[in-house]
Amino acid sequence: MLAKIKSCAVVGLEGVPVDVETDVHTGMAGVIDIVGLPDAAIQESRQRVRAAITNSQLTYPGTKRVTINLAPADLHKEGPSYDLPIAVGILSASNQIRPCEDSWMFIGELSLDGTVRHVDGILPMAAVAREQGFTALYVPASDASEAALVPDIAVYPVESLGQLAMHLNSLLLIEPYARQEPDGDADDLPLAVDLSEVRGQEHVKRALEVAAAGGHCMLMVGPPGSGKTLMARALPSILPRMDVHEALDVTRIYSIIGQLAPGQPLLRQRPFRAPHHTISQAGLVGGGHWPRPGEISLAHRGVLFLDELPEFGARTLEVLRQPLEDKMVTIARSTGSVAFPANFQLVAAMNPCPCGYYGDPTRDCTCSRGAIEAYQKRISGPLLDRIDIHTEVPPVEYEKLAGQTPGESSRTVRQRVEAARARQEQRLADTRLHCNADMGPAEIRKHCQLDAPGQALIKAAMRQLGLSARAYHRVLKLARTIADLDQADAIQAAHLAEALQYRQRNLLG
Repeated sequence: MLAKIKSCAVVGLEGVPVDVETDVHTGMAGVIDIVGLPDAAIQESRQRVRAAITNSQLTYPGTKRVTINLAPADLHKEGPSYDLPIAVGILSASNQIRPCEDSWMFIGELSLDGTVRHVDGILPMAAVAREQGFTALYVPASDASEAALVPDIAVYPVESLGQLAMHLNSLLLIEPYARQEPDGDADDLPLAVDLSEVRGQEHVKRALEVAAAGGHCMLMVGPPGSGKTLMARALPSILPRMDVHEALDVTRIYSIIGQLAPGQPLLRQRPFRAPHHTISQAGLVGGGHWPRPGEISLAHRGVLFLDELPEFGARTLEVLRQPLEDKMVTIARSTGSVAFPANFQLVAAMNPCPCGYYGDPTRDCTCSRGAIEAYQKRISGPLLDRIDIHTEVPPVEYEKLAGQTPGESSRTVRQRVEAARARQEQRLADTRLHCNADMGPAEIRKHCQLDAPGQALIKAAMRQLGLSARAYHRVLKLARTIADLDQADAIQAAHLAEALQYRQRNLLG
């Protein structure tokens, strides 16, 4: 007997339907052959499926030979999510359950006792099931809330193989999961770090607000203990709240790599990723034999924080240049290429010198001038040129550190940031861009016009600071953001002057 069950694979971040074809026929008794480019986890499903069927009070066709084909045969399949469709195929081919419809999809890992366990990547699988016209999706009960984020498809939470067999035979039906509308705009979530917790550093907090308002990258330079990490961790709290579309986009990535917390099917806060400087190139941008997303994709629509920036490997940092421009990273392998989204906001921090105290008014620097120059040159000019905001973070004075007057809360600052982003969304409505940092030369020419004083100022700045063409455009985009925060329709000389203050400086003078 032959049975065909529908399942799904994940390639990159997208689901791909897979046919699980099961043939139970005369041959060497008890043998299960699995073909169609399965990995080791799928090959091991032979033992899991056999035990799960037996322990679910069902009959495994031990006197027959079972052949399973995962089609299309040229697509690599990995992971234990094919356990459930393989078991259903064996039961259907041996006439223990009714034939399944072609519009039903089955996903799940089996325990030896027949319990259906969690699998990664449910969200993109559910999305492709809806796009391909499937009407029913059978998933582990623990994953039903995640699958139900996708509308217009019935999601059935399956606890065990025996329960599913009774449902398919119409003996004890499983009720579809009651879908709830996702809320990606909730404002009652606790903030990891509130900006009011940062004492002093008003000019740095202003730079953070500008960065959040326009989606600009930022580099903070200062001695140890000046608050660089604390302020970086506060940045997500002042970024605009994610809408449902953005929340689903981020959740899809975390679903595939299995980093969704139990009971949290939808990520509602912008991600904050802070990899250690020992991270590999593949760990940062993605890779592996079968490519997986890296830290820059996990920071998609959020913040990527690189502390101790010069300590990162030079080649590791250089691979950031292309994703910073394209908001996408493509991993090429001999078997094909996979594209991962990487629309992140880079925030980096570094000390001014190896000992950390160059320029500190209270502690002496022990580094030679050559050591300081070598330390700062670990970061290439092209990468620094792609960072819009460069700001120095001095030590915090005792009076401000011990003061009891709280600063502005993150929610207050976020209101101004969201108002500035709303102006940008309206201005860029006829494009696919969302914030000033995304603008290209055409949009800059259209929306960043300068008056006569502004043109004179930028001309003098280009001559004195030696700005590149990229830096020129980035200064204009930054000035446009500052004007948006000021609710100004045109860029004024004051906006341009503040933007120029954020350009890179030679710390050695």
